[in-house]
Amino acid sequence: MTIRVLIADDQEMVRAAFRMILDSQPDLEVVAEAADGASAVEQARGLRPDVCLLDIRMPGLDGLDATRLLAGPGVEDPLRVLIATTFDLDEYVYRALRNGACGFLLKDGAPGLLTEAVRAAAAGNAMISPSVTVRLLARMTAGGDTAPAAHSTLGTPHDTDRVHGRPRPSLGGPAAPHEPLTQRELEVTRLVARGRTNEELAAELYVSLSTVKTHLGNVQRKLAARNRVEIAAWAWEHGVCTADPE
Repeated sequence: MTIRVLIADDQEMVRAAFRMILDSQPDLEVVAEAADGASAVEQARGLRPDVCLLDIRMPGLDGLDATRLLAGPGVEDPLRVLIATTFDLDEYVYRALRNGACGFLLKDGAPGLLTEAVRAAAAGNAMISPSVTVRLLARMTAGGDTAPAAHSTLGTPHDTDRVHGRPRPSLGGPAAPHEPLTQRELEVTRLVARGRTNEELAAELYVSLSTVKTHLGNVQRKLAARNRVEIAAWAWEHGVCTADPE
């Protein structure tokens, strides 16, 4: 099945780059482009793409407000929105996810991360840039506030529990793996939680990319994790990262 994608970014060069990356994949197709939030909302409502890939800073209606109109609380039949931005600001992350976005990516990420995030969004899963995930999870496990506003989200937009009297996202996954992780799987988990991409994992562990994907699949199955965000969350919550500091 082909995943239909709408791209909204005020820079034509960025839209062209995203289109080239996505259209190069056999299962992805860019069906529309927009240079501002208002046009993105209008086209998205008419075309009903599987994923809307939105920039934040656009003229007129920005990507965060466009996200709220397309996927926010109270929206009937919401669309799946993935934010891609240059600006690595916590407030943008929280607002995007509170407004219904199912992912948050930085534009300087690897092309493979973009395609992986689009596929995750289409499947209803969350994907957050590794560097953002690491920072938010480190702050969360340190016991501090995870968001500057009352409601924060780090996974799916509606799963929350309470920590220190404040709303906090439910990160999902079991308290303990269904099966013990092997030493190599723990190494992979630790590096995922520190924000490494699959290519970086392969280079650091001196293994092939297919071997990395096999280990990740085993970890995901054992933890009952839906994606890398939940693998990283489990690692931070259970001290896997701090057990062997860099």
